Amino acid sequence: MAMSIGSLSVFIVCFMSVLRSSASHPLYNNYLSPKFYEKSCPNAEQIVKSVVQNAVMKEARMAASLVRLQFHDCFVKGCDASLFLDDSAKIVSEKNSNPNKNSARGFEVIDQIKSELEKACPRTVSCADILIIAARDSVVLSGGPSWEVTLGRRDSTSASLQGSNNNIPAPNSTLQTLITKFKRQGLNEVDLVALSGSHTIGQSRCTSFRQRLYNQSGNGQPDFTLEKSYSNKLRSICPQSGGDNNLSPLDAVTPTKFDNYYFKLLVSNRGLLNSDEVLFTKGQGKTMETVKLYSEQEEVFLKQFVESMIKMGNISPLTGNQGQIRTNCRSVL
Repeated sequence: MAMSIGSLSVFIVCFMSVLRSSASHPLYNNYLSPKFYEKSCPNAEQIVKSVVQNAVMKEARMAASLVRLQFHDCFVKGCDASLFLDDSAKIVSEKNSNPNKNSARGFEVIDQIKSELEKACPRTVSCADILIIAARDSVVLSGGPSWEVTLGRRDSTSASLQGSNNNIPAPNSTLQTLITKFKRQGLNEVDLVALSGSHTIGQSRCTSFRQRLYNQSGNGQPDFTLEKSYSNKLRSICPQSGGDNNLSPLDAVTPTKFDNYYFKLLVSNRGLLNSDEVLFTKGQGKTMETVKLYSEQEEVFLKQFVESMIKMGNISPLTGNQGQIRTNCRSVL
């Protein structure tokens, strides 16, 4: 059927409006591409991998630390490397937030990667993209799945201490708080469970799980959902006072291997953090079912983990002429 000039004009206006609203959606961006640096810095991914590989060989825990950095960056203003900015006259660093202070680590590895990339391809590869590649490589080096990363993000010129404090779930979060904070980022309950599966590697400080051992509900009683022998073991690591920085693996069976044991432990009430265990014990449906599924079918977990990592990596990236390409990840140009 023929369309009049007037109708065509209305159609074009409406179509452009849909495009603009889609492009601003936190999970939609058509500027990112796996081949973004194909001509400008063809060895970018190999350079990142080499530095990450050396870091993980020196300390296996570093793999988990780098994956965690992506989560803590992307949940605040999107995946824009705002987390890396140090305090300055104009910047109040996210590193000082409650979730990050004395906890977030791996910044020196990012610095080293950036230094190597600046030698090879000056002012080309963003700190935001470095983190996306490094997190993927950390999973692979821990025995987990690989995936193609899309690149082309640019770096923020600001940070948000308030956003970091408000958006990143605490280790004692309730299930509803977890669901709400993930939903804010466009992530659903399946993404929540799958991304929590990154806790199959890494360690946590005593200060993050002490409450479960001694005063779960503010009445001086422990969390009775915690399996008793595991609780006793944790008490030997984490006293009621002192020892804040004592470490316990998030997955006590295969702490450096990226597998589905994290979920097997949740099903047996041996999740370390409250925010881990509530996915199963407080799950009224979706999260409980998903934990159980992943505990039984590792390949299903690994497939969804990849999808959810890609989804998280696409939260509100700066692209095109937005932001900048920092030469030092710790400071704006």
